[in-house]
Amino acid sequence: MSFHPNDVARRGRAAAMFSIAIMVVLLSAFFRTQVMGNKQWVLQSEENRLRQVPIAAPRGIIYDRHGKIIAENVVGYSVSVLAQSEDSLRATMRRLAGTVSLTQGQMELAVRRFKRAPTRPTVILADAPFDVVSVLEEHRLDFPNLIILSAPKRFYPEGEAVASLVGYVNEISETELTLPQFASYKAGQQIGKAGLEKQYEPILHGQEGSRFVEVDARNRIVREEGLQERKPKTADPLHTNIDLDLQVYVAKLFRDSNFVGGAVAMEPHTGAVLALHSAPSYDPNRFIGGIPFAMWDSLQKHKDKPLYNKALQGIYPPGSTWKLATAVMGLQENAVTPTTRFPMSCTGYFPYGARAWRCWARGGHGSLDLTGAIAQSCDVYFYQLGLKLGISRLVAGGVQMGFASKSGVDVPEEFRSLFPKDLDYFNSKWGPRGWTPGAVALNMSIGQGDNAQTVVNMAKFYTALATDGHAAKPEIVKRSPERTKIFDLSAEHIDVLRNAMSNVTAAGGTAASAALSGGVVFAGKTGTSQIASLEKGLCEHAWFVGFAPAEDPKIVVSVVIECGAHGYLAARLASAIAGKYLGVMPRLLMQTGG
Repeated sequence: MSFHPNDVARRGRAAAMFSIAIMVVLLSAFFRTQVMGNKQWVLQSEENRLRQVPIAAPRGIIYDRHGKIIAENVVGYSVSVLAQSEDSLRATMRRLAGTVSLTQGQMELAVRRFKRAPTRPTVILADAPFDVVSVLEEHRLDFPNLIILSAPKRFYPEGEAVASLVGYVNEISETELTLPQFASYKAGQQIGKAGLEKQYEPILHGQEGSRFVEVDARNRIVREEGLQERKPKTADPLHTNIDLDLQVYVAKLFRDSNFVGGAVAMEPHTGAVLALHSAPSYDPNRFIGGIPFAMWDSLQKHKDKPLYNKALQGIYPPGSTWKLATAVMGLQENAVTPTTRFPMSCTGYFPYGARAWRCWARGGHGSLDLTGAIAQSCDVYFYQLGLKLGISRLVAGGVQMGFASKSGVDVPEEFRSLFPKDLDYFNSKWGPRGWTPGAVALNMSIGQGDNAQTVVNMAKFYTALATDGHAAKPEIVKRSPERTKIFDLSAEHIDVLRNAMSNVTAAGGTAASAALSGGVVFAGKTGTSQIASLEKGLCEHAWFVGFAPAEDPKIVVSVVIECGAHGYLAARLASAIAGKYLGVMPRLLMQTGG
């Protein structure tokens, strides 16, 4: 079949035009893709992806018994970097250091954070000041992988006054991340490190939220708005038994007097802790976002150990405050009656073996009954009572009354008191022939020897004296009160002990200067315990534990002053604390001193 030359030419022209049209379409598509759509397709070709940015949850607010805030959250800022690798992170931080102040320590900490969680934004500044944030916002184009977030920041309005009970928060450590209780936690999150913040971490820790940012292959942020976001969930509040006004007042008493020591105030019937303070203290706000090494080092090396909680961890011989325990055992075991007078009157010492065991009153107290011996704190009387009871009953009675155990207060820092659980303690310490039961009983009867108690444990014991023999478990957070029967005395014998303790603060007593005004009787016991240490040498700790009003106790106060000499100094502090809570003044205003 042949074609006319004109048909061939016409068909050739049609094929050429079709080919040209196809080429135009293809070239147009290539132009639109390569030129007009360059940015869009470059982003896709560089493997754009979404990165999750965590949003910190506000911690639960901590309130006192009247609804006043002990711990809350304020607005803070964090600065993070989306890094591909450790090298890129270091490069970004070096450039950042030219814009804002960034120490070598902060850089190394950021690198450790990156290694723990390379898929999460790496925090550079956990608590960035507003002026730093402002500078970085002005240079956002210079740092396209920078994330600046407004995050809740923990804040303690009363600072040092509440540190002893509330503790502080800080970033979770690598070791803590391996623990089962932190299985759901992520690197960089804040957790409670001490006090209530640590004890009630499961309650106070909220649920972290998140949002997404779109980044390119170099982790440069290309879009932040309009992406999915999950809001964080605020934790539930925590309501405590603390009286914040009293807590602040106690802290001021110690601060103004420059005393080193601790104090605990409790309700005797419920165990509700009204105040708990250790002096000197520290500002928990300085721990937020990471405490500077120089400050941490100074706290660690401070001669008075502000990080050591004197109310919970300080273990001191209770001295004469323990004579009430000896008296309770004497009455319970029928070794004495309230009117018992021992054959040997107090002449200033008690001869036993080859040694003269001294009374604190060098001139002696003469002949006293149990009530007088408590009021005058006569060592000679209690030496004889201790010998009559014997070391076995003293140890067993002490264990029964809780002196070998923790008080059970709901903060994790509490240490167990030092007290033998049985006579094997002495055999293992000194050997079967290395100790004399009589000498040990003499020491123990007046609160010395192998007997050292915490301030909070002594407060717990005195709640039993203030009630009916039931000791109340100290509780900072409101829960169901827990009381345990630790001794069994008649109401008449308990009244005898209370009257004797009332005489301690009456005229002629060892703490007469700690009496309260307004007809309110402050019943208690002074104590002066001797101790030798490498740091402070030989010194005497001042103790006072008591309750008021004596006839219907509403508050128990336990105070120790390290190297405070005589117990009347501690009694004056305790009197001021009880007076503040009850709305009365000490009869003699407290005199401050170092």
